[in-house]
Amino acid sequence: MEMFGNFNFTVLAFSCNQFGLQSPEVNHETLSILKHVRPGGGFVPKFPVFGKVKESLPSVNPVIGDINKFYWSPVKVSDIRWNFEKFLITANGIPFKRYELHSPIEKVEKDIVELL
Repeated sequence: MEMFGNFNFTVLAFSCNQFGLQSPEVNHETLSILKHVRPGGGFVPKFPVFGKVKESLPSVNPVIGDINKFYWSPVKVSDIRWNFEKFLITANGIPFKRYELHSPIEKVEKDIVELL
C-alpha cells in the first residue's frame, strides 16, 4: 500500500481458519482480533479485510505436503497451502496471478507495475 497506494491499487486481506485452526473467530470479530490479539497493540489495517472465502486461482506448486497436518477434507492441489499466499487481481476483478508464500515480494511488485 505504501509503494502503490497512489495508483489504482489496494491490498485486500482475507482471513482463514484452515492453518492450525488459528482463526476460529467469526467474520465480524476479525478486526477486533487484529487490533487486540494478533498482531495486537492497536493494529488497524490500512486496507480492507474481508470474511473467510474458499475459492482461489490454480495452484503454482503441485506439492501438497503432509495431509495429516491439514484440518479440512478433501485436500486438493489447488488449496491455499499456508498463510501469506498472494493473489494479484486486475482492476476489473479478474484473477491475474497467484504466488506461493515464499515467492519474493519483488516478483509481485514487478507484476503490479506491469498491471498499473
